[in-house]
Amino acid sequence: MKLKCLPEDFRVTELTDRVTDGRGPFALYRLTKKSLGTPEAIDAILKRWNLARQQVSYGGLKDRHAVTEQFITIKNGPRNDQMQTNLELTYVGQTDRPFDSADNLGNRFEIVMRSLSDDEVMRATQAIGDVTINGVPNYYDDQRFGSLGQSGEFIAVPWCRGDYERALWLALADPNEHDRPNDRDEKQLLRDRWGDWLGLKTDMPRGSRRSIVTYLVDHPTDYRRALALMRLDLRGLWLSAFQSAVWNRLLAESLRDLCRPEQLCEVEFGERPAPFFHSLDESQRWDLGSLELPLPSGRLKLESGPLFDRLQRVLTEFGLEPRTMRVKYPRDVFFSKGQRAAVYLPGNLQHQSDRDEVYEGRRKLSLSFELPRGSYATILIKRLTEANSHAQT
Repeated sequence: MKLKCLPEDFRVTELTDRVTDGRGPFALYRLTKKSLGTPEAIDAILKRWNLARQQVSYGGLKDRHAVTEQFITIKNGPRNDQMQTNLELTYVGQTDRPFDSADNLGNRFEIVMRSLSDDEVMRATQAIGDVTINGVPNYYDDQRFGSLGQSGEFIAVPWCRGDYERALWLALADPNEHDRPNDRDEKQLLRDRWGDWLGLKTDMPRGSRRSIVTYLVDHPTDYRRALALMRLDLRGLWLSAFQSAVWNRLLAESLRDLCRPEQLCEVEFGERPAPFFHSLDESQRWDLGSLELPLPSGRLKLESGPLFDRLQRVLTEFGLEPRTMRVKYPRDVFFSKGQRAAVYLPGNLQHQSDRDEVYEGRRKLSLSFELPRGSYATILIKRLTEANSHAQT
């Protein structure tokens, strides 16, 4: 399957009209990349230009498994282009404020699903009819959980509990399928010799993990401060990953309460399987279409009722309560506030099936559609493939 994400449909009057012929402290760029996540691409750009991370701002994280385009701003950034393997940065102009998620109204997608059988094309086409009427659960998908390591533990969970050593161990030593060879070696060394800070400092190569170990040489039990020394953007991602998982489980609980068992099918994705729906009746369509679920955190003030009970059940699995879903230190990052729609309807959804010119004897299904910001195209694909396959059995 080939995935291509086209440029963000950002607020033209609020951003591009501010692009000037030289005024404004923020340089605006169009970032085109493939086989790279947004954080990795930003790292490569900053390293090439020797810039600080706090200078850059962008509207969202784009999938590494796709050809994507998005806009970024760099404060006092160079007024020229940059080309690297798997990324191209094109200078657009200057603006008077940084680009952020508020500037992104949504995303446009073109997706080609390849090597399909006639039956798979037929079932996906049938599912498109259902999706057009009923929508798709607005889950966060796998991309959101890249920081979740082999242990299956979210770094934010012990962090919320105040177990800073466990949180630091997960951040520094937990194996991850995305680790590069050097990362794997460093993490293995940390797992084998955790606590031997002086020896680890001697044997580890220079880098971010060694910097934390160096601090622990002089402060061997100050895991609290050591965690705070980790990169700010990484700590923000750890909180986002856990909050997204809790929100997903909250949506799953809501679907199980609002739908009949025969209308649901479990699909494996993200950090655990979750139900997708099909064949809703009119009242269910209305209830789910109007349902917005809050981003959970200790700051959320919920009155007793079904939503509070669902959240309580979800957080109990992590050994937390709604009031304890917060971090006490450091106070420079926190769980987001807001509401997220339980369901999304793809806009301008069009599809066409044809012979697959890449895989002989197979068929392809080409899709184009628009999604609101923060919604995942890969969830729609799962609805058309895995979820629909389960629903037909």
